[in-house]
Amino acid sequence: MGASVDEGGVNFAVFSAHAHFIELCLFSDDGRREVARLLMTDREGDIFHLRVEGMKAGQRYGFRAHGPYAPEEGHRFNPHKLLLDPYARAWDGRLRWSDALMGYRIGSSRADLSYDTRDSAFAVPKSVVVDERALPALPQGPNRLLADSVIYEAHVKGLTARQPDLPAGARGVYAGLAHPAMVDHLVRLGITAVELLPVHGFFDDRFLVAKGLTNYWGYNTMGFFTPEPRYAARNPRAEFRQMVWRLHEAGIEVILDVVYNHTGEGDELGPTISFRGLDNASYYRLTGGGRHYANDSGTGNSLNISHPMVLRMVTDSLRHWVTHFGVDGFRFDLATSLGREPGGFDPGAGFFDVLRQDPVLAGVKLIAEPWDIGPGGYQLGAYPHPFAEWNDRYRDGVRRFWRGDAGLTPDLAKRLLGSAENFDHDGRSSSASVNFLTAHDGFTLQDLVSFTVKRNLANGEDNRDGHSENHSDNLGVEGATANPLITAARIQRKRNLLATLMLSQGTPMILSGDEVGHTQGGNNNAYAQDNETTWIDWAKADMGLAAFVGRLIAMRKAHPVLRQRRFLHGRKRSPESLPDVIWRHADGRVPESAEWHDPAFRCLCLELRMAAEVPFSTDVIFAVFNCGPERALTLPDTAPYWRLIIDTTQPEAPEARATPGLTVPANSVLVFTADPQGASK
Repeated sequence: MGASVDEGGVNFAVFSAHAHFIELCLFSDDGRREVARLLMTDREGDIFHLRVEGMKAGQRYGFRAHGPYAPEEGHRFNPHKLLLDPYARAWDGRLRWSDALMGYRIGSSRADLSYDTRDSAFAVPKSVVVDERALPALPQGPNRLLADSVIYEAHVKGLTARQPDLPAGARGVYAGLAHPAMVDHLVRLGITAVELLPVHGFFDDRFLVAKGLTNYWGYNTMGFFTPEPRYAARNPRAEFRQMVWRLHEAGIEVILDVVYNHTGEGDELGPTISFRGLDNASYYRLTGGGRHYANDSGTGNSLNISHPMVLRMVTDSLRHWVTHFGVDGFRFDLATSLGREPGGFDPGAGFFDVLRQDPVLAGVKLIAEPWDIGPGGYQLGAYPHPFAEWNDRYRDGVRRFWRGDAGLTPDLAKRLLGSAENFDHDGRSSSASVNFLTAHDGFTLQDLVSFTVKRNLANGEDNRDGHSENHSDNLGVEGATANPLITAARIQRKRNLLATLMLSQGTPMILSGDEVGHTQGGNNNAYAQDNETTWIDWAKADMGLAAFVGRLIAMRKAHPVLRQRRFLHGRKRSPESLPDVIWRHADGRVPESAEWHDPAFRCLCLELRMAAEVPFSTDVIFAVFNCGPERALTLPDTAPYWRLIIDTTQPEAPEARATPGLTVPANSVLVFTADPQGASK
């Protein structure tokens, strides 16, 4: 599919089940002049193809599809509209918003039932022929177990645009993430995988451009095989590969946030740029007899993944990013849409079956955002192995516990053990729960402890967008403050939240910038803010917090008991005959059933061993989570000695032998490890 180069020329292949015929349009090197139209005379099944002898890589091209214009039947063919190749490996030029992009006449009383005859070629980027035969092989990635991973969600531009240690030309682009200054920061933290917000080719929505904004997050894909050009200086493909290479050299995997649930063409009033003009009735899920679009994504349309050729395109795209770019995994945006069959969401949907049997894709990391806005869209815990899932119940429960909400201690206990009630079935592991406190969508960690109300006015939607319930707390003053007591309390709350994250079974994910105190000024939906709102201000970075995050990650790596794949259910291990989980009060007692529901139960202690099925490990952790006042602490008698390795109230304090008469500071996390030999060093 797409344009394939060989010694003698280029073969073009494009799918359409309903087109009468398709033309290949060739353009000048600058993309401004259409120099030829060639009828794609060969057809096998629903694939139109044409070989052009003597053609070389670098040729600019597009398609024009001829067929019925019958929107009420689902068909929107309009050969006046130049179409991007769905399999294009590269683009030349940028989208120029114009009424000519619409298949219908703007302002017509018949709306999308009308027909527009203006040529859109001047406004559409051109697909570019790429020769992929001579690409050097990339070294294999680190290939870590998910259980051993610490994921760092980042935006290519936001992470690097204001990094003063980068050359000017490397800021905001792939080369910036590959630069030693950026890689060294990730290595110091202990990050094992970078999860990049969308880097597939995308466009800025017309309504955003009209307001002087852009689609900063990039959830508006139009090029599933094309690295986004805006993040490159000259050659997006080469620069993306170089970025992956450098991260792999540092032992860091690359995971892509991918958007296969919808495209940037929107609903029936959107533009005709590619899929709509090639075969609307096949590429999209249609309603109302075919005129309208299923909108499970909330963006106007939904790709029809159950169609075999659309499914093929998606899986071809995934393979392409693994084989040509060395990508190690994918996070699927609104993944419920991908598993929605005619009868609703199905864990045995064709998309999941294809991924799990594919020899290229079966071995990469697969992470689902387990919801969309369609019927039955919330499916946390319902995905098949080997999928992991973003766990929003973890996010909300941990936030509420540390905010001081009453009755949240039982929920915290569930989250610390990997949310077994959601994931412990069908042979899934505890690493299936991707635990996070914050993500690109919502408050940053700094804003979580600084605002009680979102501040999204800059988005131009009168603050109606974004979540209204964030389980946040300003600790006394809304927004920025010079009050040292409030500032200290906020930093303490952040350390408690981060420590909880690293002490939880599951796969931890950190939002880039949280480790250095990045704020978005209370904007919890900064999807259109390609500016200093979202770009991390490294000049103001809290490197003390970053050092503490590094210490937490190092602790997690040093203690396998914190990153188990088996779920823990309090079963007794041999030879000690001690349970793998013991819950305690601060005074050492095991809570009675009724006490779990006591609103005053705000100091939860957890004694943790390897699962009963792993009997010979001596690794033991005792962690204390206190969201209440200071209180006396009795250490368990299940080990002769304990060492204090983390105290969130003293983030720089060295490890020390625990002594009798300990107290747990108010609003703190303490972490001890068993020290059977009683070593003092």
